[in-house]
Amino acid sequence: MKKFWITCLTITLVFATAACSYHKPNRSEPDQIVIEQNNEKIVLRFATWDTGDALKIQESIAGKFEEKHPFIKVEVEAYGDEFDQKLTASFGAKNPPDVMYMWNLPAYFHYLEPLDNFINRDSFIDMNDYYQGLLNQSTMYRKLYGMPAGFTTKVIYYNKDSFDAANLPYPKEGWTWDEFKSLAKKLTDPANGQYGFGVSQEPDTYDLQGIVWSNGSSFISDDGRKIAGYMNSPETIESIKMLADMVQDKRALLVGGKNQKSGEENFKTGKIAMWESGMWPLEEFKKANINFGTVEMPAFNEKPVKGVISSSAVSIAKDSKNKDLAWEFVKFYNSPEVIKMRTADLPVRISLVKEMNTEQDPLIGPFYKMLEGSNGTPAYLLTENWDQVNQNLSAAINAILLGQDTESLLNNAVMDSEKYLGQ
Repeated sequence: MKKFWITCLTITLVFATAACSYHKPNRSEPDQIVIEQNNEKIVLRFATWDTGDALKIQESIAGKFEEKHPFIKVEVEAYGDEFDQKLTASFGAKNPPDVMYMWNLPAYFHYLEPLDNFINRDSFIDMNDYYQGLLNQSTMYRKLYGMPAGFTTKVIYYNKDSFDAANLPYPKEGWTWDEFKSLAKKLTDPANGQYGFGVSQEPDTYDLQGIVWSNGSSFISDDGRKIAGYMNSPETIESIKMLADMVQDKRALLVGGKNQKSGEENFKTGKIAMWESGMWPLEEFKKANINFGTVEMPAFNEKPVKGVISSSAVSIAKDSKNKDLAWEFVKFYNSPEVIKMRTADLPVRISLVKEMNTEQDPLIGPFYKMLEGSNGTPAYLLTENWDQVNQNLSAAINAILLGQDTESLLNNAVMDSEKYLGQ
């Protein structure tokens, strides 16, 4: 990316104790705008949920930005576990941070500045260098509200020692759910407390969308107006019933419920041989010295594998007084220099993924392989009333996993939920 020389764009500031004036530079520096101030710096507030070492990285990034823009002071606001509460309160008080990490667009996009105008006028931004699935995650009603910062897709973690003990080959790219179910059966020995797979006691329907999409269906129509024929389609029924059947015939263990260990804990102790998850437990498994691998999700025969994305973005507050400078920070946050600093995040720019050979890491590569097919728009981004619909869907799926009839429960969930879509 071409180096940019914009030091300060159009800024309107009111200082209680200091004045600020602008002048255009000499012709030798035609693109630079210089700011003069009386011992005052512009404060740019950046909110993050990071803590510990990840927070230290954010603070280092802020310092790097200050080096390039000496007239700016970046205040890193570490909200930690109270991120949503503090962010919501700041929006309500009309005193939000200028730039912030973002994840829940339906809850927050009303308070955010669309970035499309910044992007359209900025020749330094190449949107083709970002994975389309990540851009979809930051888009509401055709407007982009955040630049991608980090992500994870879902893959299957598998315990190599369990496979070796059963004399089974490791799963490979392109495998199918039929192969998965066969392996799960061979890896199961209930008498010794060993199971082929783990299924969450109360699974997040967001995660289940990947399996449903891979089977050619979805929970809701693309326009967000219809769930009949989608949430209860034959393909959706087959997908959910497949998981329930594995639980009922003991190939899969229900995990994460009340008084139950999590899937990660069961995987670490060898009680389950396979576990579906994102990037979150990878370092934990490494530190536990587990002999494991990762592989993309299985396919439904010849259908393409699709998945869901859990992503983060950096956004600008609509009430920010320094939107142009906030945009400069957002751009800097997505520069090659900073992306390489953010070791806790997977790179989001295609050119850097290639340059850094990130895809070549055998444990990381499957996450990017899944990203290639993860272009679907999640249900919660398609209708404002998804929370009400999802309550009925979640209750139905929880009951299905306990052995109740899949088709009738999904049909009932549709009937109980159509009123929320104005049908």
